Amino acid sequence: MTFMKSSVYLTKMATLLYLCCALFIFYALQSSPIVAAAEAEAANSIRSINFGAIINEDSRVGKEHKVAMKIAVQKFNDRSNNFNLSLHFRNSNGHAFQAASAAVELAGEDEIKAIIGMEKWQEAALVAQVGSQYQLPILSLATAPATLPLAPQRWPSLIQMAGNYSHQITCIADIVKYYNWRNVIAVYEDDGYAGTSVMLDLLAQALQENGLEIEYRLAFPPVASMSDPTKIVLEELTKVFSMQSRMFIVLQSSLPLAVHLFREARNSGLIGRDTAWIITDSISSLLDSVNSTVISSMEGVLGIKTHYSETSREFKFFYYQFWKEFRAAYPEEWNSQPGIHALQAFDAITAITIAIEHLGAEAGSSTKLLETILSSKFDGLSSKISFQEGELQCNPVFRVINVVGKGHKELDFWSAENHFFERLGDETGRRVVTWPGDTNEVPKGWALPTNAKPLRIGVPGNASFEKSVRVDKDSNSNRTEYSGYSIDVFLEVVRIIEENYALPYEFVAFYGPYDELVNCVYNKTFDAVVGDVTILANRSKHVDFTQPYAKSGLSMIVPYKSKESQKARLFMKPFTMQLWLATCGILLYTTFVVWFLEHNVNPDFGGTWKNQLSASLWFIFSSFFFAHKERILSNYTRIVVVVWLFVVFILTQSYTANLTSMLTVPLLKPKIEDIGWLKANDKQVGCDGHSFVRVYLTDVLGFEAKNIRNVSSQYYYPDLLNNGTIAAAFLELPFEKVFLDEYCGTFTHTNFTYRFGGLGFVFPKGSPLVADVSKAILKLSENGVLQQLEGKWFSPPLDCALSNTNTDVESLNIQGFWVLYLFSVATSLICFLLFFIRLLKSYRAQESKIGNGGSLWEKLIKLWKYFDKGETRNGNEATQISAELDGLGPPQWDISSSSESEITEHPQASLSFEVQTSHPSCSA
Repeated sequence: MTFMKSSVYLTKMATLLYLCCALFIFYALQSSPIVAAAEAEAANSIRSINFGAIINEDSRVGKEHKVAMKIAVQKFNDRSNNFNLSLHFRNSNGHAFQAASAAVELAGEDEIKAIIGMEKWQEAALVAQVGSQYQLPILSLATAPATLPLAPQRWPSLIQMAGNYSHQITCIADIVKYYNWRNVIAVYEDDGYAGTSVMLDLLAQALQENGLEIEYRLAFPPVASMSDPTKIVLEELTKVFSMQSRMFIVLQSSLPLAVHLFREARNSGLIGRDTAWIITDSISSLLDSVNSTVISSMEGVLGIKTHYSETSREFKFFYYQFWKEFRAAYPEEWNSQPGIHALQAFDAITAITIAIEHLGAEAGSSTKLLETILSSKFDGLSSKISFQEGELQCNPVFRVINVVGKGHKELDFWSAENHFFERLGDETGRRVVTWPGDTNEVPKGWALPTNAKPLRIGVPGNASFEKSVRVDKDSNSNRTEYSGYSIDVFLEVVRIIEENYALPYEFVAFYGPYDELVNCVYNKTFDAVVGDVTILANRSKHVDFTQPYAKSGLSMIVPYKSKESQKARLFMKPFTMQLWLATCGILLYTTFVVWFLEHNVNPDFGGTWKNQLSASLWFIFSSFFFAHKERILSNYTRIVVVVWLFVVFILTQSYTANLTSMLTVPLLKPKIEDIGWLKANDKQVGCDGHSFVRVYLTDVLGFEAKNIRNVSSQYYYPDLLNNGTIAAAFLELPFEKVFLDEYCGTFTHTNFTYRFGGLGFVFPKGSPLVADVSKAILKLSENGVLQQLEGKWFSPPLDCALSNTNTDVESLNIQGFWVLYLFSVATSLICFLLFFIRLLKSYRAQESKIGNGGSLWEKLIKLWKYFDKGETRNGNEATQISAELDGLGPPQWDISSSSESEITEHPQASLSFEVQTSHPSCSA
C-alpha cells in the first residue's frame, strides 16, 4: 500500500518537472533573436490598406452600417496573410454637406483607397463628386431615386450597392391597381434635392399607365429642420381633409418623421376605416427596430421590404456575429437583429476584399481597385452582386407586408418578372389583410360622406325639360323641391347603396351651362352632379361618369308636311321599280313561251302575226284576273300556265295587301329632311343654350352661330316652329320623345340622329362611388325599375302612342320574290326546250322522206316555215306538222268548256279539265 502511494507521488512530481521544462524552453525561444527576426519579417510582409467610411452614427441605419463593416473587415483580416484592412469612420450627422466635407478630409489622406457608406442619396451624390475629383472609388449604400442615364459620365467613381427606387414604385403601383384605388396622395420628406422629384415623376408615370393619378403631394421638410415636428406634421396633415382621396403612399421618409407622421395621422382620424397607407422599404426595413407604440400607430399599413435569403451558412454566421457586436456597441437599441442595410454594408466590404485579393500587389491602385470592383460578380448576403455602368444589376424580390399587432406579417412576394406570386390579400391567398380600423374589408381609399359632411350634389336648375329635372323653390318655407326622371333614378340608386353603407347627401340647385356644372365637380365645388348630363369625351377628361341610365343622342325636330300630292301615283308604290321591271320581264317571257307552244296547234293562237301576238298577250294579262277563256291544247303549255297562275296569285295578293296598307296610313312626311338644306339657306335652328348642343352645332355640324337660337324651355319650341322663326329644333334624347309625345301629329323627327354616351351621374376622378352607383344602375336596369320610371315620366297618351308609331309602309322589292320568279322561268324554259327538241326531231324525219336538197339559205327558210306553219315546201307539197307529230306527246289534257253551246252562251263559265282522245294532231 505504501509502495503504491510512493509511485503516485513520483508520477506527479515528474509531470510537474516536465511542464516546467516546457515553459522554460518556450520562453527561451520567444526571447531568442532568431524568432524575433522571423516575426518581424512576417509583420513587414502584411500590407495595410486604409478605407474611409461615412455614416450617420445617430441613426439606426448608420449603426447597422458601422457594425456590419467592422465584422466584414475583421473577417477578412483574420483569414488574410497578406493584407490588413483598416476603416476610418466619419460622422455625417445626416447632413449632405457634412458628408462631403468628411469625404474631402478622407481623400486628402494618401492612405485612403476608397470611401464607403452614405445613408441618403444627396450625401452619395456630393461624395461621388469628391471621389471623381480625387479618383477614389465611392461605394454608396444609399438607394438612388431611379436609373440615372448620365451617372457614369457625371460620377465615374460611383458604385451603387443599393439599387434604386424604380422597382419599389412599380410594386406600389401594382398594389394600388390590385385594390382598385383610383387617386392617391403622395407623402414624402423633401430633402431639397432633385431625387424626390424624380421619384414623384416615376410614381405618377407608373400610376398613369394603370389609369390612376396623384391627387395631392404632401411634402414635409426634413425632420432635423423642424423646431416642433408634432405641430408642423399636424398642420400639413390638416390640408388633406379638403381632399377626397384617403389612399396615402409614403414615398420617402426618415424613421423619425415616420414616427411623428403616423402618430398624428392616427390621432386626427386619417388612419381608420376606408383609409389605406403604403410605405416603402425606407420605413419597412426599420420596423423591427421600433417599439410597440410606434407599431400600434401604424396598424393596418401595407409595406414592401426587400427580400433576402436567411437560410445560407454565411448569413447565419453573420447574424450571430452582428447580434453579439451590435448588442455590445448599442445596448440602448432593444432589437439587435441585422436588416437589409447591414447586409448591404457587409457586401460592400466583401466587394472590396475580393478585388484586393484579385489585384494582389496592385491593390494599392485606386483606379485598378475601381475597375476590379465594377467587374466583380458574387453572391452577397443582400442579393447577387454585379454591376453595369456603376449600378447594381439585380431584379429584387419584395415582400409585401401588413403591419398588425406588435409586428408585421407577410402577405405575398413581388418581382418585376412575375409581379405578385399569389393573390394578394385574398382569402384564397397566403394571408388576409388587416386594414386600418381593424377590419378585413378592403378600404375604398376615399373620404365617404357623413351626416356632418354630406355629399354636395349639384342639380341643373334650368333644365329645358321638366320631366327630366325640375327644381321648385317655395318662397314661404324657403324649401327647394327636386323631382323628375333623373332625380327618381338617383333616389333608387341611393336606396340600393344604403343596403351596404350610409350615403348622406344634399341637393344644391345650379343655374348655368351644363359644362360649368360639370366643371364644378372638377374644382371640388360639388361632390357630384345628378341630372340629365350627357356623357361626352371632353367631359370625361376631368370627371368620371357612371354607367348611363338612359340613352342620349341629338335629333332634328321639324313640322309635318302632307303627302296628299303623291296619291296620284300611289298605285305604283306597292312594288319597287325593280320588282315592276322583273314582273314585266317574266310576263313577256311567259307570253313568248305560250305562243311558241300553242300557235301551230291551237286555232285560238293562230292567224296573222298580229292576231297571234294579241291573243298571247291577252291570255297572259287576263290570267291576272283569272278571266282567260282560250283553250290550252299542249301539255307543256298547261305546265307553264299552272306555274304562272301560282305566280299571279302571289303577286296579286301581295300587291293588294300592300296597297291597302298604304291607303290606310296618314300621308305625312317631314317638312325638312336634310341639315345641308338648312345650312345652305341660312335657316334658323333652335336648341337648349345651356347644354352642349349649341357648341356641337357650330363645331361639329358646321352651323353659323348667328343661325342658332337659344330656347330656354320646351314650351317655346311649338310657336317658334309654327311661325317659321326656326326651321328646325335640335333636341337631345330622350327629350325628343317628351316633345313628340306632347305634340304628336304636328311635329316629327327626321332620320338625322347622332348618338352619344348616354345620360349619367358625374363624380370626381377616381371616386369609388362611381363603381357602386354604376352597379346600382345596372341592378335597376335588370330588375325593370328603370323601365318603370321611364314609363312613369315619358309614356305618351294612347292616341299619341299610336300616331307616333312608324306607319310608313315600304314597297315590296325583288328580294321577296326572286325564288318564285326563278321557279317560273326555269319551268317555262324546261318545257320550251323539251318541245323544241321534239319539234326538231320531227323536222329531220320529214326532211329525210322528201329529200334534203337546196342551199343553206333555202334550208333555213324551210326550217323557219316548219316551225312557224308546219310546212316543208311551198304549194301542193305542204305537209302539216300535226300529222308528223301524231302520237309523240303524252296523254292530252284540254282546258275547255263542257260543250260548244256553253262556250257560246256562257263565256264566263268555269273551266274544266277533260281527256282529249279524238284530236291526235294536238299532241305536244
